[in-house]
Amino acid sequence: MLQNLDRTKSTAIEELNSVSDLKALEDWRVRHLGKKSALTTILRGLAKLPLDERKAVGARANETRALLESLQGEKKEALRQRAYLDLEGRLTVEKLDVTLPGRPVSLGRHHPTTQMLREICGIFAALGFQVVEGPDVEWDYYNFEALNIPADHPARDMWATFWVDYETEDGRHPMLLRTHTSPMQIRVMEKTRPPVRVVVPGMCYRYEATDATHESMFYQIEGLAVDETITLADLKGTLFAFAKRLFGEERRVRFRCDYFPFVEPGVEMAIDCFACGGAGCRLCSGTGWIEILGAGMVHPDVLRRVDYDPDVYTGFAFGIGVERMAMLRYGIEDIRLFYSNDLRFLRQF
Repeated sequence: MLQNLDRTKSTAIEELNSVSDLKALEDWRVRHLGKKSALTTILRGLAKLPLDERKAVGARANETRALLESLQGEKKEALRQRAYLDLEGRLTVEKLDVTLPGRPVSLGRHHPTTQMLREICGIFAALGFQVVEGPDVEWDYYNFEALNIPADHPARDMWATFWVDYETEDGRHPMLLRTHTSPMQIRVMEKTRPPVRVVVPGMCYRYEATDATHESMFYQIEGLAVDETITLADLKGTLFAFAKRLFGEERRVRFRCDYFPFVEPGVEMAIDCFACGGAGCRLCSGTGWIEILGAGMVHPDVLRRVDYDPDVYTGFAFGIGVERMAMLRYGIEDIRLFYSNDLRFLRQF
């Protein structure tokens, strides 16, 4: 029993010498002086020993316990002193001079696309249009069928589409990443009776190669107005006011015929080149005009799809490329810069 006490003491002292922090010291105390320690077990078993052996073992056990408690106290004080010195040293090295001026906080800013998106929506909101949003993943019906573009229509080649297989218990259903924001024309008219005046900002996706003027994803703003007696003159007046507010009161506007399956007639809108004043330059390809959007009168078949009587109601729609507007406004020559995450570019706006 005395040999066991000596081994317990030697082990405890050896482990105490390797303790380097207060938490490890507490673990050591529980292990060697706690209720389940070997030393406590020996003390509790003294009653079972013969009287002579009990006296010798008891005296040695108490002496060992006192020694270990004393060594623990000394170690604890040494660790506390070292922690204090470490803290004092850190405070000396890391001290803060409160008289120094504060460090400036770097502020973020809106992306140039976001800035243009908000400005365009603000212009149309001032003209009485409501801003609504729709899903990026769309049904074939809303993206094509309801917009007068059936499955075998050659106009589908105009939109290189990302298709998504959506499976249910009934089988596969064709879904896609929307190629334009025009599906919201149908969704809005399904839930709303005329008059309707909305603009729809959102991301569009097309499966095509990227270059200085094309991206596989881009922002578009769709516009729609439906009411009684709306004419092409209302469309021209609305877009004329939009161009003046966005590009300046001195801008001249031109409309030319164009084709879109869901409008009849369709038009493209252009503004006079602000680089050359209409004389012809590289920016306008020598024409003196810069196309900025497509538009037209809502096709009667589209109105019938949503149970609008085309003999009573007429409307116009338009689609605006947001990045294209920013490129024209700021003289940006490559659309890929908007999604390059280059801070040298973004910090200019």
